[in-house]
Amino acid sequence: MAVLNNVNVGMLEQVAREAEADKSKLKRTQKIEGEWRFEEGAPQFRAEVGFEGGKVVFESDQPKNLGGGGTRPGPLHYCFFGLVACYTATFAAIASQMGIKLNKLSAKLEGNLNFSRVFGLSIEPVMEEIRIALHVKSDTPREKLEEVEKLASERCPAVFALTESVRLNTVLKVE
Repeated sequence: MAVLNNVNVGMLEQVAREAEADKSKLKRTQKIEGEWRFEEGAPQFRAEVGFEGGKVVFESDQPKNLGGGGTRPGPLHYCFFGLVACYTATFAAIASQMGIKLNKLSAKLEGNLNFSRVFGLSIEPVMEEIRIALHVKSDTPREKLEEVEKLASERCPAVFALTESVRLNTVLKVE
């Protein structure tokens, strides 16, 4: 299978062919179960996250100004990491599918946050603005790279989750 820019293009093409006949092959359910930790000084939340290659433990701790110890990345760090990683991966995959060789690809995310809602002081959005800048080095003309960026913005799952309405159902189970 062909690999370009560390993207398995052959696999992407195979999945796309199979999905043309059966779109259900593109659906999956992601589950993460975690627990709040009560030991003082410990990271506040811990979850084992499973993926194709195994499992890894994620720990999260709110920053001090939000009642945590600041000992681990906070939940929004993981959210932003997921967003910028997903956006960059989508860009790389689309470029690779289009046969574009990338010599360098890096990304920078910056976000303006307003935590007044968290403290019940307003109903203003917590996320005021998020900016992602991709830095690309390639022999491909700029216009073609701009086309890739447009497609990445349209197709990235994390961008969709952030910019479109997504059904969220929460449940409280009391013992």
